[in-house]
Amino acid sequence: MADWAWVTYTVLEVLIAVACCLGNVLVVCAVAVGIHNCLREPTFCFLVSLAAADFLVGAAAVPLAVLLDGWVKLTSHQCLFLSCVILVLTEASVLSLLAIAIDRYLRLHMPFRYKAIVTQRRTLLAMSVCWILSFLLGFTPLLGWHNLSAAGTNTSSALPSSSQCTFLSVITLPFMVYFNFLGCIMAPLLVMTFLYVVIFWSLHKRLKNSCPQAQAMLLREKKLACSLALVLTLFAFCWIPLHLMNCLLLFQGPEAVTRGALYTGILLSHANSAVNPVVYACRIPKIQKAYGQIWKHLALKLNCFTRNESIQQAITSD
Repeated sequence: MADWAWVTYTVLEVLIAVACCLGNVLVVCAVAVGIHNCLREPTFCFLVSLAAADFLVGAAAVPLAVLLDGWVKLTSHQCLFLSCVILVLTEASVLSLLAIAIDRYLRLHMPFRYKAIVTQRRTLLAMSVCWILSFLLGFTPLLGWHNLSAAGTNTSSALPSSSQCTFLSVITLPFMVYFNFLGCIMAPLLVMTFLYVVIFWSLHKRLKNSCPQAQAMLLREKKLACSLALVLTLFAFCWIPLHLMNCLLLFQGPEAVTRGALYTGILLSHANSAVNPVVYACRIPKIQKAYGQIWKHLALKLNCFTRNESIQQAITSD
């Protein structure tokens, strides 16, 4: 039964990884190529940052999650380093979402000074800060907050065969609960929730007391804010269950969470990175239009290729 659970988990992880990579490459192409001058808009720059983190979840975090399920033998420090990579990508997603929320708040509450404050240079600087902080916070266990025993600190020594490389064999539960969950995920989520509440409350009041022309602009702003708030809600819905399981493991012991439940939590957290491109396609008109242009261009290319192949075959047969 356990083997079938692992096979099912692995197959689903592979499907999620493929969806993450293809979907988020499409997002980056849509924003960078399909939408004219879109990279000059800070919100879309941060969406590209989020899409890059989601792509790396599929390309790196998912394969590592499968490998770090006790199926590879690594030195203790190699295992710790690879486990930290997963934490880095989670932090990059959280901080990109936070940057988007701050950007929408500034755009609404400082409309006349917004373009002067949020320049392209400052946007790129903010993106860089998000990723640098992600690496610093994600690699915190390397500084000493880990499960490596004194006997296992030798970089040439492998983890014992009875406890091969697994995420929780090197990352401590107190770190995951107190630092990663409460400090690095819940704190930013609470800040973002507060910002979106303020944004929607302000939009609600302005829509009541504005002229028709201003209402049209505010309605567009509200629609985009709703879409971005949905992305935030999905992130919380997908990631919090896994962290609550970590809390149960810390306070109740290993019997509190079954293997199947843990696999489900991991799959749900990774699925978040595959769902975001679908949300962009359904909820953000500019990206939706760019998706259509990209698919149309690919269809034309494929049509030209098949037509050339048919002509070549006809010439060859003659």
